[in-house]
Amino acid sequence: METDAVFIRTPDIDWTPASSIYGESVLYGDREIVFVKQLTNRIEKGKGVAYLIKFLPPEGKMIRTVAVARSDEHVYILEGGHCYRNGERRFFPGDYVLNPEGHPHAALVNIETTALVICTGKADEMKEITVIEPKT
Repeated sequence: METDAVFIRTPDIDWTPASSIYGESVLYGDREIVFVKQLTNRIEKGKGVAYLIKFLPPEGKMIRTVAVARSDEHVYILEGGHCYRNGERRFFPGDYVLNPEGHPHAALVNIETTALVICTGKADEMKEITVIEPKT
């Protein structure tokens, strides 16, 4: 059993463009719109993964993500938040979401948003990451 604590000073970790994970779907033109900071990855030990994720939606647009949880996924909004299709805020800093294993889910982001994501096993199966227009 692993008993050593893991300590990470997150400001010292660089943001990694999410295109290295998800491909060109997280590019808008030539611009990266999603970034991650890997905190832990213990999947090979039968444990989970933890990371910070940052969404940078283009001006006047939204980033839509659609995924299926491959393990329990805990999401804690640190900055920004999710919104409805009309742009009205839905989740705020300090809000928490649990997507249980097998749960299909989606998120809309229209402002810079950072969240802590902790998966008890494998990370989500990402079905879609796209830039869309708000619905007025």
